[in-house]
Amino acid sequence: MSYLKPIVLSMRPRQWVKNFVIFAALVFSGRVFDATSQLVTAGGFVVFCLLSGAVYLFNDLADVERDRAHPIKCKRPIPSGQLPEAVARRAVVVILALAFGGALALNLISTTVGVDFAGIALAYLVLQIAYSVHLKHVVILDVMCIALGFVLRVVAGSALLNVPASFWLIACTSLLALFLGFGKRRHELELLAEGAASHRKILQEYSTNFLDQMIALVTAATVIAYSLYTMSEETIAHFGSAAAFLPLTIPFVIYGIFRYLYLVHHKQSGGSPTTTLLTDAPILIDIALYFITVVVVLRYA
Repeated sequence: MSYLKPIVLSMRPRQWVKNFVIFAALVFSGRVFDATSQLVTAGGFVVFCLLSGAVYLFNDLADVERDRAHPIKCKRPIPSGQLPEAVARRAVVVILALAFGGALALNLISTTVGVDFAGIALAYLVLQIAYSVHLKHVVILDVMCIALGFVLRVVAGSALLNVPASFWLIACTSLLALFLGFGKRRHELELLAEGAASHRKILQEYSTNFLDQMIALVTAATVIAYSLYTMSEETIAHFGSAAAFLPLTIPFVIYGIFRYLYLVHHKQSGGSPTTTLLTDAPILIDIALYFITVVVVLRYA
């Protein structure tokens, strides 16, 4: 019997969209049309998809008994019995071997890949396991760990191209990830009401009022940080005359944030940022227009 399909389903392919942030360095380094840079970045994307997939399998193995009692999670391949636990354990080992083998192989494809890429991938794996085992139960740190995961993806993208990770890119990524993380927690708290703690224990440590304050703080900080990035001396020195047109991308950032807030507060959406990014047409169009504008500005301005 082939277990490939339940293994892939357990790796949560829909969540792999988060790994696209690894392409940020490719876009903002000005190498978006360089074939070698495209190849190694795509390879890094695959590595992080394998890593995150292995972590999801690990989580399902750790929570199998609890998931069997859950009305929805009981249908997942491992708790439902479609994927035997022994097979899932072996799959985790094989997937991790492929991931780190791929990370090291990228150096053979291109000498531009920094050797620290494999180290960053390992740090990401350790963070995810620590989050799954303990840190997801620590208030505020749970969301900060989610943000750090995105930062490590961005830094990994820079390591793939052997270029320094911009302070502004890291700052904006951190703030945006915190915004999405707190928005996700608020949605869960509002939707599940009194049953929130039974769904996710950490939710008993939050309140909608507290989360609204955190969201307001990181919303303002994100917009300010990105605006400062587009006009900073570092950006001007790096991109030259093209930097003068980067402020044109600020409205897309503001609209995307406001649209997500609208979905969280008025459409009871936003519980899964990934699902929102894949299904909300206005946000999809906004993201597409943002990246088109960035590429055109950096390429032709």
